[in-house]
Amino acid sequence: MAIDPKKTLDAYRAKRGELRLVEVPPMQYLMVDGAGDPNTSPQFADAVSALYPIAYGVKFASREQFGIDTVVMPLEGLWDAPDRASFTTRRDKTQWVWTLMIMVPDHVTSQMVEAARAAALRKKQPSERLEDVRLETLDEGLVVQTLHVGPFDDEGPVLDDLHHRFVPENGLAMTGLHHEIYLSDRRRVEPAKLQTILRQPVTRVG
Repeated sequence: MAIDPKKTLDAYRAKRGELRLVEVPPMQYLMVDGAGDPNTSPQFADAVSALYPIAYGVKFASREQFGIDTVVMPLEGLWDAPDRASFTTRRDKTQWVWTLMIMVPDHVTSQMVEAARAAALRKKQPSERLEDVRLETLDEGLVVQTLHVGPFDDEGPVLDDLHHRFVPENGLAMTGLHHEIYLSDRRRVEPAKLQTILRQPVTRVG
């Protein structure tokens, strides 16, 4: 059976209603950038369609070259905006700037990514964003995370509690970008049952 890092890495563990501090190790990701409302921006759909062919290409190459078969990890996203209140109250998605990502094992190399990209480009109707996908290490360190169950638009109160109660009460300050891990496939799961890990990098100030 394929190795599933979601079952072994603490970084992919979260409980609904629990805000928990976690030390996240540096990890490699396939990444592609974009901006705008994820529900309406063509960039968002194009970015998703660019990530998965390369992720699967890397998976098969890993199995063939190293004898290591790992599941393709869930889609993730780093989110930013000129006004962070657009995440918690106004939810103005037109302001959002994002980086979509899929985590890949440490043994994956840039040469493997380039080979997977080349193979994807040879296929019929390849994504226009394939050339924009990059391999990059993200080192978040200390984070606060929780599990949100339900529609994405219901995340606001959870994030408001994280930002304005948990962080200051625990002598912390927010440092990095808002991070979401989409454990559910929103194409196949109804909104009320979507499971999303919400993560915020922090540092201790007290």
